[in-house]
Amino acid sequence: MYEIRPPRSVWTARPASEAPARACHETKRGPWRDLMRTVLRRPDFRLLFAALVASMAAESVLLLALAVWVKDLTGSDSMAGATIFAVIAPMALAPLVGWVVDRYRRRQFFIAANLVAAVLLGPLLTVRDRSDVWVIYVVAALYGLSYITLTAVLNGLIRHLVPPDLLADANGLLQTVRQGLRLIGPLAGAGVYAAVGGWLLVLLAMTGFVTAAAVVARLRVEEGTPARPDRRGPSELGAGLRHLTGEPALRRALLGYGLGSLVMGFTESLIFAYVDLGLHRDAAFVGVLVMVQGVGGLVGGLFSAAVVRRFGEVGALAAGVTFFGPAALALAYPRLWLGVVALLLAGLSLPLTMVGLNTLIQRRTPPRLLGRVTAASEALVSGPQALSIGTGALLVGVFDYRLLFALVGAVTTAAGLYLWRGRGLTAPVAVPVRIPSPRRPADDGVLSRGGS
Repeated sequence: MYEIRPPRSVWTARPASEAPARACHETKRGPWRDLMRTVLRRPDFRLLFAALVASMAAESVLLLALAVWVKDLTGSDSMAGATIFAVIAPMALAPLVGWVVDRYRRRQFFIAANLVAAVLLGPLLTVRDRSDVWVIYVVAALYGLSYITLTAVLNGLIRHLVPPDLLADANGLLQTVRQGLRLIGPLAGAGVYAAVGGWLLVLLAMTGFVTAAAVVARLRVEEGTPARPDRRGPSELGAGLRHLTGEPALRRALLGYGLGSLVMGFTESLIFAYVDLGLHRDAAFVGVLVMVQGVGGLVGGLFSAAVVRRFGEVGALAAGVTFFGPAALALAYPRLWLGVVALLLAGLSLPLTMVGLNTLIQRRTPPRLLGRVTAASEALVSGPQALSIGTGALLVGVFDYRLLFALVGAVTTAAGLYLWRGRGLTAPVAVPVRIPSPRRPADDGVLSRGGS
C-alpha cells in the first residue's frame, strides 16, 4: 500500500525570542493570508494549482452551456433540465470509479483522465440540429463520469503533495478559485454560445483539459506502485463505503451533510418562485442573485482554512451546513435586502462544507482507499441533492414557496446542529509559527512502497 514519508527539512526552527513578534505580525495581517501564501510557495503545488485552474475553467464554462444548447435546439425546458440529470446520473458508478483510481499512480491517472475528458467532448462538434440532441446527452453523461474520476484522483494527489497541516489551506485555495469561476464561468460560457455557437465553447473546454494534463506532466513526484487488493469482487468495490461508515468522524459528517442535502436542492426551483411571486421581478433577476451567492462563496473560500484550524474539520462542515439554515429562513420573507444577505450566507456555506469534508477525508483515510472513499462520499452527497432538486420542482407547484423555504431552513439547521455536536471528533489545528526552508519539489510528501 501507499505510505507517506515525512518531507525532509520542511520547516526551520525559529529562536524562541522571535516567536511573539511573528505571532503579532500574523494576527495583524490575518492567518489565512499567511498560510495561503505558504502553500503557494511549494513549487509542486503551484504546478497542480495551475493545472486545476485550467481544468476548473473548462468545467465552469461547459455545464450551463450544454443545457442552453439543448434548450436552443429543442425549445423544451424539460429536455434542457435532463442535461443536468445526464451529468449527475454516472454517480451510480462511483464505487467502480474509485476502485479503478486506487489501482494506478495518481499523477499518470490525472493526466490520462484530463486527456480523455478532452477527447470525449469531440463529438459535440458534430451537433447541428434537434436530431443530434442525443449526442449532447451522451457527452454530458461521459463528462459526468470524468468529473467523478478527476475528483477521486485529485484528493489523493493533494494528499501526496501537501503536508497534513496545510491540507485545509490547499483545499480552501482551490475552493476560492472554484467559487470565482462559478461566478463568471457559466455566464461566460452561455455568452460565448450565444455570440459564436457551441463549436468555440467546445474547443475552449478541450483546451482547458489538455492544458491541465500538460502542466501536471511537468510535475516531479515519486509514487510507489499501488498494492494489489487482498480481496476481490464486490467486497473490494465497497471498501470506500465501509471506511466511511466505520470511521466515526466521517460517518457523522456524511450523515449530517446527507440530511441537509435532502432539502438543499429544493432551492434550485424555489428561487424562481421567490423572484417571481415574492419580489415580482423577471426570471432573469435570478442571475443577479446567483452572482451575490458567488460573492459569498469567494469569502467562504478565503476563510474556510481558518475555520478548519479553529473548529476542526467537522466543525467547519457544521458551520457550512448551519449557515444554510438562516439563509433559507430569510428567503421565506420576500424583501430584497434580506434576500441579498441570505444569498451571501448560502454562498458562504458551500466552500466551508467542501473544505471541511475534503480535508477530513484526506486526513482520516489511508492513501490506498482515497479514490474509493472520495467517490463514495461524492455519490452519497450528490445523490440526495439530485433527488431533492427533482422533489423541489414538484413541491413548488403544490405548496407555498415560503413554507418550503421554512422547511429547508429547519432541516438544514437541525443537520448543522447535529454536526456541531460532533465537532469534538476532529480537533482544531494549531496555527504553526514557522518558516518554510527551500527544498526540491520531489522531496515533499514522497510516496513509497510500504506495509499492508
